[in-house]
Amino acid sequence: MDTQPDRAYDPLNIPDSRGLNLFDCDAGLAALLKVYLPASVYDHWLPTWRKLGARAGGELDLLALSADKNPPKLLPRTRRGEDLQSIQKHPDFVALERVAYAELGLAAMSHREDGTLALSKYALTYLFVQAEFGLCCPVSMTDSLTRTLRKFGSPQLQARYLPSLVSQDFDSLFQGAMFMTEQAAGSDVSRTETRARQIDGEWQLFGEKWFCSNPDADLAMVLARPDDAPSGMKGVSLFLLPKLRPDGSRNAYRIQRLKDKLGSRSMASGEITLEGATAYLIGEVGRGFQQMADMINMSRLSNGVRAAGLMRRGINESLYIARNRRAFGRHLIEMPLMQRQLLKMMLPTEQARSMFMQIATLLPKADAGDEAARKCVRILTPLIKFRACRDARRVTGDAMEVRGGVGYIEEWSDARLVRDAHLGSIWEGTSNIVALDIARAVTREQALEPLQLFLANLLAEAQLPAASQRLFEGVLQRTVARVAEVAHEQRDEQVRLAGSALYHIATAIFMAWESSRQAGDYRRLALAHLLLQHKLLPRDPLSPEPEIEAGLLARLANESPLTQADALQLLPKTL
Repeated sequence: MDTQPDRAYDPLNIPDSRGLNLFDCDAGLAALLKVYLPASVYDHWLPTWRKLGARAGGELDLLALSADKNPPKLLPRTRRGEDLQSIQKHPDFVALERVAYAELGLAAMSHREDGTLALSKYALTYLFVQAEFGLCCPVSMTDSLTRTLRKFGSPQLQARYLPSLVSQDFDSLFQGAMFMTEQAAGSDVSRTETRARQIDGEWQLFGEKWFCSNPDADLAMVLARPDDAPSGMKGVSLFLLPKLRPDGSRNAYRIQRLKDKLGSRSMASGEITLEGATAYLIGEVGRGFQQMADMINMSRLSNGVRAAGLMRRGINESLYIARNRRAFGRHLIEMPLMQRQLLKMMLPTEQARSMFMQIATLLPKADAGDEAARKCVRILTPLIKFRACRDARRVTGDAMEVRGGVGYIEEWSDARLVRDAHLGSIWEGTSNIVALDIARAVTREQALEPLQLFLANLLAEAQLPAASQRLFEGVLQRTVARVAEVAHEQRDEQVRLAGSALYHIATAIFMAWESSRQAGDYRRLALAHLLLQHKLLPRDPLSPEPEIEAGLLARLANESPLTQADALQLLPKTL
């Protein structure tokens, strides 16, 4: 079926972007990937990214819209009356699973022996999520569970389960999940009440898990408390829960119901009762949360990538509408107020993109034993989870507004983007919890000093104009000092503000550094200067917004290349 619209003439004045290639229409993506990836890696993946961009704007978007309208159903018994539960997924969601798990290998890619770089995977995720958000949760959990099993699981468990977890054979591969949340133990994991008992030499789990995404996964990581363990966090241990026992029989847990959710409707989330389910201890007794923390951190990074993707889909739609819809005798993109609205949406979108690319570049170094890189990843990951997921709620809402009343209709992507974006701020820790984790990264793991050094080195490499360099250095020093003060003095009520400031200066420096690597285009330096002006420097809220010359504002909104002189026009004049 031809889904490419006639873009030359629109008598209805309702631009329809169906069929837009979401890679090719993204002016900055290819250029950024060239900055972060070796040329040979970029050239290898470029055809795949381009193909996925085309599918995400057409075929996959249609499948996602259908899957969103047809959520999974819990079947409590077989048609013969057997007490064997199953979840019935819509065929269009299964088609999306086939693309993600088998064709692209998103869950297996990090665990290949071919040296695949983390950023290559996250670039695919970034494009895929612009079509389908819900499925990216099971994909991320499968990837993270595999990572945790490889780090802490026994050789026997690894030999038994890793081949299925990294397989791309759709009919035999395993999907993963993690079951942590209980009614009394949400963010406060120390209140976990699920019990683990050793019976006849094997661990069995008893209790209730309140929010379990992908509840019929082949394997799940579960937190539980052994009967003789102390109360509090020290008593919580980590277990691997298979759907099937080694003899092929169904394990002893029951899906009580599926959740009726605001967003991510395509993917099943349920409540589970563990009734003596066979499970396997992962790592040491009593260190369950510490061992699961790495899995959570990877899921938080994935949340940040997804937030960046949702925002970019909103930008893609908004730019297409602004360039093709006419009002009052002009295209919307020609109107200064629309240009400012687009620019305000672009800033957080570009921040999130730079942040996840930097983390993805640091991650292999951290895994290889680079302690400074590990500490940078440790603090940058909650930063992107905290800030980008909140920004996505606003950017997707603004994108709906750009489309107007039609954007409120569920036949279009906008409403789904808004609903899905709200989940990011809740999954893997609410904003308050994640902001407090930023402070813990400062005080418990001394991650702030390595991050400051990393950012200072990027500034030195960027070789910015002297005035710009001085401003960045001064704001970085002030921000780090403030974050350290808030964290060490345990001013919990201020951690959100301090964390946001650290996110803003880090992403501004990332963008300034990227600009120095893009010959002849200083657009990202211009955006970095705007970040300083609007997010980090003092300004009277009742004073007029700093003026941007009309031609420069138009080029910014159109994502056009900029000169260094253009970028310096946006350099704030004072601290």
